Amino acid sequence: MANPAPVQPDEEVTPKKAKAEQLAAAVCVSVISNLGRPRNLFKVAAIRLWENRYRVNVQTGSDAVSIQIAHSFFVSADDKGNIVESIPPISKLY
Repeated sequence: MANPAPVQPDEEVTPKKAKAEQLAAAVCVSVISNLGRPRNLFKVAAIRLWENRYRVNVQTGSDAVSIQIAHSFFVSADDKGNIVESIPPISKLY
């Protein structure tokens, strides 16, 4: 069986991916600035669902074994990563 040819990176895909990663990072920063920084913050992850909508999970724990999702939000963001709408609403807790 023949090996498939390696896929060459598309010059259009790389800048789009970098922009999407920057926007997801901006959404994470926006969530933490509105929520505050929880004790033992491990990671904030923004997963793009479609268009400008994200699932954002705020994970806490002292190490990788003890991680738990302390907060989870479904958010809409503008083109700069600012939160436009959140379910549930994000309030300052920390």
